[in-house]
Amino acid sequence: MRFFEFEAREVIKRAGIPVTDYGFTTDPSEAAQIAQRIGGPTVIKSQVLSGGRMKAGGVKFADTPEQAESYARDILGLEIGGHMPRGVLVDPRAEVEQEYYAGVVWDGTRKQPVMIFSPVGGIDIEQVAETQPEAVGRRHFSNILAFSDFQAKEVISATGVTGSALNKLVPIVTRLARVFVENDMTLAEINPLGCLADGSFVALDAHMEIENEARGRHAALLKDLGVDDEETRQAREATPFELAGEEVDATDHRGVAGNVTEFDGNLGLVIGAGGGSLTLFDAVRAHGGHPANYCEIGGNPSVAKACGLAKLVLGKPGVEKIAVMMSIVSNTRVDIVARGVIKACLELGEDPAEKIAIFRIPGAWEEEGFKILERYGVDYADRSVSLNEAARRAVEKIQGATA
Repeated sequence: MRFFEFEAREVIKRAGIPVTDYGFTTDPSEAAQIAQRIGGPTVIKSQVLSGGRMKAGGVKFADTPEQAESYARDILGLEIGGHMPRGVLVDPRAEVEQEYYAGVVWDGTRKQPVMIFSPVGGIDIEQVAETQPEAVGRRHFSNILAFSDFQAKEVISATGVTGSALNKLVPIVTRLARVFVENDMTLAEINPLGCLADGSFVALDAHMEIENEARGRHAALLKDLGVDDEETRQAREATPFELAGEEVDATDHRGVAGNVTEFDGNLGLVIGAGGGSLTLFDAVRAHGGHPANYCEIGGNPSVAKACGLAKLVLGKPGVEKIAVMMSIVSNTRVDIVARGVIKACLELGEDPAEKIAIFRIPGAWEEEGFKILERYGVDYADRSVSLNEAARRAVEKIQGATA
């Protein structure tokens, strides 16, 4: 789940990281009042979850409270990246001597957080890493043991920062690392972290994302920030297809049939959860296939849930066939998924042998499942066939049908 900038600012403020005297509002007249309180030039920033605010006109610089009100009114009515703003953030226009970058992200390969620091801020850190790799410091650290000032000093000094700036940056970086770990985050970023004319440092922008599964643990924080319990936040609004996937999963407490994401391909996917589903999705694309969706199924769902997910995918416009696949470590009952997807085909008036490009689920009750598939002439594969090979067969079959 993503935080809006004004929420992320509040989180780091509570952690003791210096922030500007900003204000958030949904009312243009209140934007003028905040600007009056600040008492100088301000920046009016759209609060949306998508990027590109500056280019889209969602960031404007006001010299007077009246101008702040006018800009706030314009921005509140401006759609950016398919999102209408939650409000506007009114920020003092700081006199910045230098912009820095500090961020923590989760490294899925190392299974550890990694601190990233650069004295080149205000632009994407990926761009800095590509053009000035020597200006980017990195350090993995434990998500169990506390991140220390010494570790912060190492990652900062690796970029050439010394002296007073180094000493002032250390507690900021340390606190950012602790915010990341304590709140089960996948991203905690300050960009830019500004060094002002008087030598002090202040966070001028912040971006944060929290694990969806950890929301219950941090219910108090989310409540303080005004986040609705039912609110989901992604880079874009969920499509009707994706919302329908959530409804399918909610129909029954047994198993999982979720994380549905819509694409524009012709091969529907009903694939096992976790790393296996990501591997299968990538394998389909690697063999030239065009997935119509991403989704996950597992944990012994009911026949009705498996059927509901398969019907949703089969009914998506443009879908010609579906591939039903899981990894070799699956403990999901094969016969349940087989019954579900075949039931979906039959209820839609389709021939399972034609609509199911491949069925590859090794697991519990697989002999019973294979008998059901054989009865309807469905092409299936056992655990001797790799995930990659199963994906290749599915793509080959749908390409042959298209030709």
